[in-house]
Amino acid sequence: QVQLVESGGGLVQAGGSLRLSCVAPTFIFKFNTMAWFRQAPEKERELVASITPGGVTDIADSVKGRFTISVNNAKNTMTLQMDSLKPEDTAVYHCNLLARRFSTTWGQGTQVTVST
Repeated sequence: QVQLVESGGGLVQAGGSLRLSCVAPTFIFKFNTMAWFRQAPEKERELVASITPGGVTDIADSVKGRFTISVNNAKNTMTLQMDSLKPEDTAVYHCNLLARRFSTTWGQGTQVTVST
């Protein structure tokens, strides 16, 4: 059992920015590809971005150029920097191991709401 704690969500106007954080034990980032997911009401969960232990990133086309994923090993924190936010980015955002993308168990995440 590992703890993944998301924070940083909130309400922002279109075009604004938010920075989400995910805190986890050090070994999680060292040995696993990590990812940010999001899910809007009545929508399927989607993969937003991922990062390998070596720092290789993969960004979904829908957010490429606007979102940046990174890991600060010293702070045991994974960050999702979200710029130029759009209303369609509104969702609950979760961090998790990429390998757990098909898990049926998810935490509360952090709510991001982008107004028009």
